[in-house]
Amino acid sequence: MKMKKLISLFSFCLLAVNGFAQKKYVVAQDGTGNFTTVQAALNAVPAKNKKPVTIFIKNGTYKEKVLLDSTKHFVTLVGEDKFKTVLTYNDHTGKISPSGETINTRTSWSFKILADNFTAKNITFQNDAGFTAGQAVAVESDGDKAIFQNCRFIGNQDVLFTNKDKSRQYFEHCYIEGTTDFIFGSSTAWFQQCHIHSKKNSHITAASTPKEKEFGYIFNDCILTGDTSLRNVSLGRPWQKYAHVVYMNCFIGQHIKPEGWSNWNNTDNYLTARYSEYNNFGPSGSPSARVQWAKQLTEEEARKYSLKNVFGDWQPQGR
Repeated sequence: MKMKKLISLFSFCLLAVNGFAQKKYVVAQDGTGNFTTVQAALNAVPAKNKKPVTIFIKNGTYKEKVLLDSTKHFVTLVGEDKFKTVLTYNDHTGKISPSGETINTRTSWSFKILADNFTAKNITFQNDAGFTAGQAVAVESDGDKAIFQNCRFIGNQDVLFTNKDKSRQYFEHCYIEGTTDFIFGSSTAWFQQCHIHSKKNSHITAASTPKEKEFGYIFNDCILTGDTSLRNVSLGRPWQKYAHVVYMNCFIGQHIKPEGWSNWNNTDNYLTARYSEYNNFGPSGSPSARVQWAKQLTEEEARKYSLKNVFGDWQPQGR
């Protein structure tokens, strides 16, 4: 009788442990995993999810328009190799969708993240609509507490859309390339040791930070490069009046124009835009010719730019 009770107790404990264990799925195009598409794996995540779910994606080019629903939190995507695990699609403004609707910037995404506590590692996110296709978003990230580590964001215009002002996002050791406004939106986002590459004489950022938000985009210890022919790229232009962008301790390549920043279509946005730099270096790192409405931070002012101050009660994993 005692043995039966012990077996019953052991079974209950095992069930409890398994109940709280992290779910893991594998995506593989050759059928060796649980799913052959990324969307199918995301569909398997329970609605209103509160437990960590890890989805390992084997190498391959997955041509899918992928959506992570707003109720499917705590999802982590891990690619096998950031150069060989590619999530891509080719929607862009003006294209007609299968439903007959004309696609615009907000519907052009290849991958859209609505849930909170999302993490991606070792993945290339791409929109391959082409250099002249216009606005073509690779990733639209709307959820709070998003982390991207060792990822690549590939495209042209409007590549990375951080779309919600209540969203906090952290990018580390990522590569982001594009042509015009290829990092844009209203979220608070920290870019740590990222490589930002321009492919056209245009603008890197188009922030739309709300007036009440103290922090928008912070680039720290990043490398800014451009195609060799470029000499007239701006660090950003204010999409909205109170756009906030800071570059700190960054290498600024020769593709950045001496004045550094641009206004938005000759509007008055520059009067209230919050653009700053601190301790940058490189061929175009000198502040001597910067626009008068951009600020060079003092050492004391630069100290407020810490992960704790920017993100508050949330600190990205491992930082």
